[in-house]
Amino acid sequence: MLASSASGPQNDHVASVLVAVLPTLNRVLERRMAQDFPHPTLPEGQLTLLRLVEERAGITVRDAADALLMKSNNVSALVSQLTDLGLLERRRDAVDKRVAHLHPTALAAERLAEARGLKEAHMARLLETLTDGEQDALGAACGALLALTRHFYPAD
Repeated sequence: MLASSASGPQNDHVASVLVAVLPTLNRVLERRMAQDFPHPTLPEGQLTLLRLVEERAGITVRDAADALLMKSNNVSALVSQLTDLGLLERRRDAVDKRVAHLHPTALAAERLAEARGLKEAHMARLLETLTDGEQDALGAACGALLALTRHFYPAD
């Protein structure tokens, strides 16, 4: 385990491993999920927005665009697509009628939970292939990985 003062070659090694491993894990999970998920899969942009709205129900298009590092008009187009699919709803702001707050529909919540459950089950099976020590090391790293993601998506 790296000490909190790790720098230089240690950070370089960790960065290299994470850059190599995380996309591979994601691809494996996505492929296995696609085999088992009984519903049409969404394009990545739609799915990313839907996940954000699930995490931050009531977010505006502008705030979603900022969080996703996208242009507001592109997010607005994704909102229209997801609304047409019955996965997202716009609710007008009580004070400023030009502002819409985004909320996942019950169908979206159900599908996201189903997809998350499938991915978690696949990941659990992958983890079972590791030794107890490897599983413990990954478990200990979860907090650090969550902290790392907060640097990109700070809580509002």
